[in-house]
Amino acid sequence: MRIAVVGSGIAGLASAWLLSRRHEVVLYEAQDRLGGHTHTHDIRLGSRRYRVDTGFIVMNRQHYPLLSALFAELGVATQPTTMSFSVRNERSGLEYNASTLRGLFCQRRNLASPRFLGMVRDILRFYRQAGALLAQPGPGPSLRDYLDGNGYGEAFRDDHLVPMAAALWSSPSDAVLGFPARFLVQFMANHQMLQVAGRPQWQTVVGGSSAYVDALRARWPVQVRLADPVRRVERLAGAGVRVLSLQGEDRFDQVVLACHSDQALALVDRPTPAEGQVLGAIGFQANDTVLHTDASVLPRRGRAWAAWNALVPAQPGEQCTVSYLMNQLQSLDAPTPLVVSLNQTERIDADRILARMTYHHPLYTQGAVAAQGRRAEIDGVDRLWYAGAWWGWGFHEDGIRSAVDIARALDVDWPAAASAGDPGDH
Repeated sequence: MRIAVVGSGIAGLASAWLLSRRHEVVLYEAQDRLGGHTHTHDIRLGSRRYRVDTGFIVMNRQHYPLLSALFAELGVATQPTTMSFSVRNERSGLEYNASTLRGLFCQRRNLASPRFLGMVRDILRFYRQAGALLAQPGPGPSLRDYLDGNGYGEAFRDDHLVPMAAALWSSPSDAVLGFPARFLVQFMANHQMLQVAGRPQWQTVVGGSSAYVDALRARWPVQVRLADPVRRVERLAGAGVRVLSLQGEDRFDQVVLACHSDQALALVDRPTPAEGQVLGAIGFQANDTVLHTDASVLPRRGRAWAAWNALVPAQPGEQCTVSYLMNQLQSLDAPTPLVVSLNQTERIDADRILARMTYHHPLYTQGAVAAQGRRAEIDGVDRLWYAGAWWGWGFHEDGIRSAVDIARALDVDWPAAASAGDPGDH
């Protein structure tokens, strides 16, 4: 068959790579580069160069089996990293690094603070109790309702759990509290985050995450059309699908829309009612992302610096933001902090900005999670397929899993030993 893949994030790259084993594949990408959230920048500081990631950064072998299999097949090397987490609250002056006792109590006042000690007790209680949510039937409460109903304190909510979830999903604080609590807890349980010890070893790609994109391109027979945004996808009467793009039109037997759900819905000519309902229920949040060298967005105390640094702004109503310290995450021995910050560009010295991007991340509401369960109603129906990390938790493994599901439906079985089940199974 002749198959078009629209979009070159992880879902599109994996779809093109797998399907090209048995089929003729054309990959459309609106930008002038492949990768989507896989985005590595070549940065010069003084006489040295550094490869710095700003989108996809971390994975681990235990919870990313498909991505690990892809890296093994391509010969892509990874290295251990830290997943330390800090919070700085501008309103209260609180700072802590949750990874060590020394970091947790980097402010001496925390040792005698009832609010802070209550937060620590609530963290441990949440680890013990939250897993019970997974045994309850139905979608369950929102995170806000779950925390309120179980008597968790404001410190745990506002100075730990919400900043952590906002950092993980690049979501506004209010949106995090609207998450289905079960969705958050399922993710944490599957990634062994509901425990103090025995967590997996996280990894980053040696030389930057774009190394795996380069390895794919060196091996596949895919026809790549960069800077060629698709305008419309039309199902033709009888058989075939027409793809109309900036550079013209072409005809295919099948089309994989490996773009965001809202983008896919906008491209499909005369979508079915089910496509409108499912794709329309999963929204996205735009995040202004800056790579820079301004340490002012990090905690004041060096002992609190972590790989992931959440900032709770001073003004009520402002959203929690996050800064990733790439020196720690990618083991970069740069002479200055290399930081990736989301949604706080106005705080950053303009002279220290190295690159600026906008990434879009899925928003998980009760409606969005319910829509994920309706994938079979639209995927592969009448020659259109939908691939994306938004079918799962929004991470790289979810994106490649959606591609594996489509490839198997189109007679490409890879890898034979890995399951490609529902997001909740992993």
